[in-house]
Amino acid sequence: MKDTFLIQGYVVGVDLGGSNVRALLADGSGGTVVERADATVPGDAGAVVAQVVELCRGLAAEGGVGWERIAGAAVGVPGVAHRGMLRFAPNLPPFGDVDLGGALAEELGVDVAVDNDANVATLAEARRGRGVGLADFVFIAVGTGIGMGIVAGGRLQRGAHGAAGEIGALPLGADPFEPANHVHGALEEVAAGVGVARRYAERSGAGGMTALDVYEAAAAGDAAAVAVLEEQAEAVALATVAVQSVLDPELVVFGGGIGSRPDFLERVRSIVPRLTRRPPALAASALGERAGAIGAAELALARANGGGDA
Repeated sequence: MKDTFLIQGYVVGVDLGGSNVRALLADGSGGTVVERADATVPGDAGAVVAQVVELCRGLAAEGGVGWERIAGAAVGVPGVAHRGMLRFAPNLPPFGDVDLGGALAEELGVDVAVDNDANVATLAEARRGRGVGLADFVFIAVGTGIGMGIVAGGRLQRGAHGAAGEIGALPLGADPFEPANHVHGALEEVAAGVGVARRYAERSGAGGMTALDVYEAAAAGDAAAVAVLEEQAEAVALATVAVQSVLDPELVVFGGGIGSRPDFLERVRSIVPRLTRRPPALAASALGERAGAIGAAELALARANGGGDA
């Protein structure tokens, strides 16, 4: 994969998640100047656009950088993004036919790229994390949702419609024939944060718990929490072996709010060898929850320097 692009100026990288939004201001070498993380605002697409605009301009001001020195921005989104349009993102408000990239570019006055959040996190790992020097690896993000970025032959693969790596839709975990499981996807219903919290509530009768709360409960010996997390790990392990069979990656990197947790990876790592005679190498992200914003900045740098979509 190409090296980091160098420009005279600054860029903003944004990781827009279903629960939180993280953004950073980066200099021309990709180094972080200042960053911030906030809860994603509730509301419609307009509210989300307004939050991202405020965040971008606020970071520039906080970093002491005049907006005229901003060369571009990029946003990673939890869904299918194609040519600036957000086509499918069940963990965000409905965007309909809103051109997210175009709307942000109009408000900010700079070029704005929009890509899948797992793709931009994969870009970060390729240039600054576990994937440095690897021609073939995958990044699996597990947080509010679940998704995957693919580097094959040294290039980030997006697919014909920008949907490569949408592993949440794999027919694993929940019943794939149940129409209700088609909104988020059968795997996502079991393996992602929203599904973990819902399944724990169904088992225990205790509502109001987040996925991270379930992890805390499991650590304290809560049997229902342990059972739900074992189901999650089994589903992710099955998906990992399926990915290995198709792509044969050198490394599988896990990231995201859940995927970066040592106890999550420990569970998955204990199951994978029971499913295949040649288990793939597994590792936690070197960049943690910052990977998405770092990768978005890398994408913005590439475009600002005429490098296209990295």
